[in-house]
Amino acid sequence: MPVHPSRRHQSRLGHYETTSVGGENVRAYVPMPLPPDPPVDLTGHQAALELANQTVGRLDGIASVLPDPSLFLYMYIRKEALLSSQIEGTQSSLSDLLLYEAEEAPGVPVDDAREVSNYVAAMDHGLRRLREGFPLSLRLIREIHAILLAKGRGQYKDPGEFRLSQNWIGGTRPGNARFVPPPPHVMPACLGDLETFIHTETPDLPLLAKAALVHVQFETIHPFLDGNGRLGRLLITFLLCEHGVLREPLLYLSLFFKQNRAAYYEHLQAVREDGAWEDWLAFFLRGVSETARQGIQTAQSLLRLFGTDRARIEDLGRPAATALRLYQFLQRRALTTIQDAARHLGLSQPTVTSALMHLQALNIVRETTGRQRGRVFVYGAFLDLLSEGTDPLPR
Repeated sequence: MPVHPSRRHQSRLGHYETTSVGGENVRAYVPMPLPPDPPVDLTGHQAALELANQTVGRLDGIASVLPDPSLFLYMYIRKEALLSSQIEGTQSSLSDLLLYEAEEAPGVPVDDAREVSNYVAAMDHGLRRLREGFPLSLRLIREIHAILLAKGRGQYKDPGEFRLSQNWIGGTRPGNARFVPPPPHVMPACLGDLETFIHTETPDLPLLAKAALVHVQFETIHPFLDGNGRLGRLLITFLLCEHGVLREPLLYLSLFFKQNRAAYYEHLQAVREDGAWEDWLAFFLRGVSETARQGIQTAQSLLRLFGTDRARIEDLGRPAATALRLYQFLQRRALTTIQDAARHLGLSQPTVTSALMHLQALNIVRETTGRQRGRVFVYGAFLDLLSEGTDPLPR
């Protein structure tokens, strides 16, 4: 008779502490420190690890092939911010975010767009600090969280501060929740152990496997009143960047987690209840390989698109010079207004309007409002390419 996983890996399991919340006693889960005991068995995961590492290496290399990697990064980071926020329930689209950033947002769900914009700023801050040599630490995590919740709905959820009250996941109260994280009084020890593990050399544990463990542990501790999911997903990318596996922040698992949301939550819970780290690792590595492969395909598609469209613009003759300047701007801002483009390019509005008409005639841009005033133009093929998979989840 097979041994139940929770009994086979009893030493991997945390313990429950009874705590009182709102007049009712609830059992809050306190995880064991990392690494798991017994260690994660990598025997059946070597092929998946090798594939994931190879695919991430190819993704890292594709950035050097792009004529301007910052163009790809600018939009790719915004796609990740959108997807990660959608998992938490926001309803913004990529167009909404770009309109919000361009301060042209009539009809856009401003709170949702602001949350996504906060995510971009938090991500940029974290990556800048890592490049300056600052370690991935609890202090940096709090800094990132402060920016993540700086404006919008989260600003009243103690931005940048670890929680001092009990939270829960799922359900209307701790008593009927799907999961109750550690009580506040034990949380500092849990976070201290996690920080120690992040900074400890683990020669027997590949970095991708380490990132997989760190993500689950952070989500289990759930140290903030809000924003834990978004920050936990950022930690994966930050770890890979800090250790030089990625030169640019190109790997984001939010699309994979969004598309496999039920399985994602089930794996997290199975680690807590059964110590099922190996099953989680298999799921995580599949996500890394699929996500990296999608990133490579997107970059290659953008290379072809930019090359084709640039050649068509160069055939315009005399108008080509201004049209190319505007086109380069649209590669950074796939969605713009005449006023916004004129301001950024230092050109007159009639000059920008003329260039937009040329690009519209080539079917490179399209006007989206149907109005005569306040018109919004979009680089359609570029935005469509990056928007794949970003439809908001049903409420």
